Amino acid sequence: MRSIFELMQTICAISTAYGVGGIAVIRVSGEQAIPIVDSLFVGRTSLASAQTNTIHFGRIQREKEVLDEVLCSVFRAPHSFTGEDTVEIACHGSLFIQQELLRWLIDAGCKAAEPGEFTRRAFLNAKMDLTQAEAVADLIAAQSRAEKDLALSQLRGSVSNELNALRERLLHFTSLIELELDFADHEELEFADRSELTQLADEIEQKLQSLLSSFRTGNAIRHGIPVAIVGAPNVGKSTLLNALLGEQRAIVSDIQGTTRDTIEDTLVLDGILFRLIDTAGLRETSDTLENMGIERSLRAAENAQIIVHVGEPTSNPSLKGGELEDVKGTIVEVLNKSDLLDGCSLHGETHGSRLAISAKKGEIEPLKRELVRIAKASMQTSAVMLSNARHYEAVSRAHKAIIRVQEGLLANLSGELLSLDLQDCLSALGEVTGQITNQEVLANIFSKFCIGK
Repeated sequence: MRSIFELMQTICAISTAYGVGGIAVIRVSGEQAIPIVDSLFVGRTSLASAQTNTIHFGRIQREKEVLDEVLCSVFRAPHSFTGEDTVEIACHGSLFIQQELLRWLIDAGCKAAEPGEFTRRAFLNAKMDLTQAEAVADLIAAQSRAEKDLALSQLRGSVSNELNALRERLLHFTSLIELELDFADHEELEFADRSELTQLADEIEQKLQSLLSSFRTGNAIRHGIPVAIVGAPNVGKSTLLNALLGEQRAIVSDIQGTTRDTIEDTLVLDGILFRLIDTAGLRETSDTLENMGIERSLRAAENAQIIVHVGEPTSNPSLKGGELEDVKGTIVEVLNKSDLLDGCSLHGETHGSRLAISAKKGEIEPLKRELVRIAKASMQTSAVMLSNARHYEAVSRAHKAIIRVQEGLLANLSGELLSLDLQDCLSALGEVTGQITNQEVLANIFSKFCIGK
């Protein structure tokens, strides 16, 4: 646990990615940020007299040694990212200049920032809640437009606003029940309308269930929507994976059972990240290793959000009655090798109920469009989505608590017992946004940030 002294120290770090570039940015934040940088800055005016949200050209100089010409952006508390006085120094991107400037700042009184320390201070100074702080890290790590949009939505407060609204309404009723307990000697007094509380509990239960259901899609957007490519041996699954990726990622052979294990790679289509999984061919075999690969194929299909079932002109298009009949994801029936139909090349996008493609010829646009269509349809099912496992776990506990409240109301339990479950629900929701948290949780969250953010 950090001391007050550590939190009051002025911190500094290189905020741009490691390496040589045209410009690098060193961020300084804390009570002494402006005086410390000003002690090294020589410009037309001193930074001490600078207005907030202004940029100043000058040079970084110590005694007679000039390090570099820089631009210093001044942000005065509380109008800064951290809520503290902050200076961002834009210098030339030389690794030597970056490291030397950092050393000069530390010599002048700064402390090297730890991973996530700037964002942690923004949270502690109430510039953002915990879901928004986590969204900062997600935004930095975003690999696709969909992931960026999701992180940006959470940074703007989509999750916290939803949960805070629920929490406020619950808090009102909890206060009324607590008031009843204070006047327990007067049984005729009833401050909380049980029918109204029942209606509220039902509404909150439905909203929490909707949030929990959104996690599968939100988590898929964050890590890639899992797409399992399945089918019998030699129908062109590995060829299709290679065509989608535009490279020879999987070995292609006419020998059945060539693919013995799942092969994964990622692909971005229309700003959406997909996690493609090539699987072993599904067939009856006595080969132990191949059977292990088939078992993994079935598990991949069961966990996938989209299952691309690949067949060829002579194969059975139906999955019914087969090993994959219980999959929960969306099944896309694909007819590969469509160029073999009547000796002609691909003429249309469908053949019966199946998408007609030719992976070998690279004619796979119908499948790409279908993957994007399914992904976008799933994203539109919820305006607010959970994508963080910590949020999911806390909302799950809140959901279980509100169900106990519903059951308690049906059983006409006392206000004292109802109050305990309401408090559990409030506490779990508060953990998501950081209204209720502890130093261990904070340390774990911010340790995953990059230094300088």
